[in-house]
Amino acid sequence: MNHLPLIIKREYLTKVRNKSFIIMTILSPIIMIALIAVVAYLSQLNNNKQRTISILDESGLVESIFKSAENTNYVILNEVSIDEAKKQVEEKEQYGLLHISKGESIDNVLEGIKFYSKDTPSITLMESLENKLERKFTDLKLQEQGVDIEKLKSSEARISIAQESFLGEKTSKIDNIVKLIFGGLAGYMLFMFIIIYGNMIMRSVIEEKTSRIIEVIISSVKPVQLMLGKIIGTSLAGITQFIIWIILGGVLMTVVSAILGINMAEMQAPQQELMQQAMEAQGADMKIQSLMSAIYNLPLTNLVIMFLLFFVGGYLLYSSLYAAIGAAVDNETDTQQFMLPILMPLILAVYVGIFTVIEDPHGTVSTVFSFIPFTSPVVMLMRIPFGVPIWQQVVSVLLLIGTFMFTVWFAAKIYRVGILMYGKKPSYKELYKWLKY
Repeated sequence: MNHLPLIIKREYLTKVRNKSFIIMTILSPIIMIALIAVVAYLSQLNNNKQRTISILDESGLVESIFKSAENTNYVILNEVSIDEAKKQVEEKEQYGLLHISKGESIDNVLEGIKFYSKDTPSITLMESLENKLERKFTDLKLQEQGVDIEKLKSSEARISIAQESFLGEKTSKIDNIVKLIFGGLAGYMLFMFIIIYGNMIMRSVIEEKTSRIIEVIISSVKPVQLMLGKIIGTSLAGITQFIIWIILGGVLMTVVSAILGINMAEMQAPQQELMQQAMEAQGADMKIQSLMSAIYNLPLTNLVIMFLLFFVGGYLLYSSLYAAIGAAVDNETDTQQFMLPILMPLILAVYVGIFTVIEDPHGTVSTVFSFIPFTSPVVMLMRIPFGVPIWQQVVSVLLLIGTFMFTVWFAAKIYRVGILMYGKKPSYKELYKWLKY
């Protein structure tokens, strides 16, 4: 009789009714949102702080470039000495004083620029001031050399090399960044899911083994069915927990933002002025259009289908090994010696994905690791956004499924013997003997 559905149901209900599971399902998003809200609230408080900066431009060359912004107010000082200016700023408790001294040449002026403040000024503010001054003084030096600035700016050529494959597929640098983010996110999600819920399966097996309940269950259920039921049931409980986290997290984020009046976008305010300058210089509209185009051009259908296949295949492959380890040991302390061989391919896959897929997604290293079943779920998911031929994806999935079936057989052999073995610390040699039983 096939008891697999009953085992899956029992495992799933046992997990979702467990008090610690329920508490963590509810508390995790609350703690996470609370932390984000605190950081956002403190950041907003900091960003709302008004800064007044006095400008003493004795050279008379650059005072016109300082325009007050939302959180920064510039006060231009005239006909005062530097000592009087510093005294005024201190008395009025202003943020700081920017002093541009006189000079015989622009180079002399550049050497005499100083910022005075009571405390260490913010890095973003200093970068913003430096960018303003650099642009203005560059123009002044060019004018001094007889260069027409307007003609020079109109003659500037901005190059963005269009990329296109021989098959006509168009790409760009932003396309590559977007693809890398999507692929990396998919690979990282799988990595975290395996680590979190693989350990949950392993602990579940150890608990049942130590409580001797397993001796009763194993008398009427095949070990393979028991192991598969435990893996699938725990996976469904994990997916349930993920869905609740996403829904609860979204609701809490909306409620907290509405109550505290937190605007998450304002967390970027300290860098806002700097970013605005950079975007103005690089053509923000064109960048946004390229970004939207890059997202639109992603092979989303291909990504979703392959994400599900590799996610399920990769998770089942590793979780069967976690279940086998749980069956082989009597407590979690004894699992350490067996964890490294499982974690090594996963860590290797992440490193290969980060360091080789970025540089060359279709290179030899990336391609080979995207076919190896223990690394393919992470590496292939990172490669797919860059356009992997369908035949390669199919072969990789088939290899993963074949390896998963072999791993289940291998794990079931260990599970069958180990689940009833007590009081003996297993070694690799011992596990090899169990495979022959």
